[in-house]
Amino acid sequence: MNATALAVVLCLASAAAYAAAAVAQERLARAAEARTARALLASGAWWWSAGLNASAALLHAAALRYGPLTLVQPLGALTLVAAVPMGARGAGRRVAATEWRGTLATVLGLGLLLLPASGPAPDDTLTLAEALAVSGATGAAILLLTLRRDVRSGLRHATASGLASAVASALTQTVAVAGGRGGSLFSGRVVTVALLVVVFAVGGLLLSQRAYRGGLGAPLAVVNLANPLAAAVIGMVLLGERLQGGAPGLLLALAGALAAARGVLLLTRTAPGAPTASAAPAAAAAPSTVTRVAA
Repeated sequence: MNATALAVVLCLASAAAYAAAAVAQERLARAAEARTARALLASGAWWWSAGLNASAALLHAAALRYGPLTLVQPLGALTLVAAVPMGARGAGRRVAATEWRGTLATVLGLGLLLLPASGPAPDDTLTLAEALAVSGATGAAILLLTLRRDVRSGLRHATASGLASAVASALTQTVAVAGGRGGSLFSGRVVTVALLVVVFAVGGLLLSQRAYRGGLGAPLAVVNLANPLAAAVIGMVLLGERLQGGAPGLLLALAGALAAARGVLLLTRTAPGAPTASAAPAAAAAPSTVTRVAA
């Protein structure tokens, strides 16, 4: 198995774990017994979702060892595709036709994106100065996105989560590639970057938990759009990654991006937690106590 194929397999496994964690987080965000951060930390279910996130992050880190950011990050959108049937099953309903169309559009769009993005295994890494600069700029952007609290704050928190996850991935790739070359894992650069990875990974987790107060579909879609876009900028500007195939490859990537964006929009039209008409009587007979959580 070549490096690109291995990276794709690891990404698929990571996306499945992230999807299961996202569905669990969204359920906790709506649970009356998990209204505060203290309640979340005392919840075994939350720690289970955190464990799933950690497992997904390790698989993602392994994928970054073998594939470039421009390949690995777009595959993260498959988290949304996997979360849709998981969320529907957990809500006791069928997947709507709009959701199936959105899933198909997303998969086709990702396929088009992957063709020009399937470059060689990563070779370049962020310098310590670049890592600190990216971290500082991202931290400032996250503060700007999360300072205001209004009806749209959930989507802003989702955007902030996507940015944090993208930076964590870029920094993780630096640690994985630098360590894989036989360099010291305890050098000043590697240790500093690894600490930044922890900060942004945990921050992304908490920001996504806060975003799910408004449901799963739209926030998860925003996370999965912001993440690869930010990672692509980092990969192309700082790591020398390029799309393959010249102008045709760029057009193919743009077509894929448009198709994937269309799929994501379709997926957000049906709330994963909302019952369909056939499930409505059962929902009425056994109402759930759902209250949004502050993480």
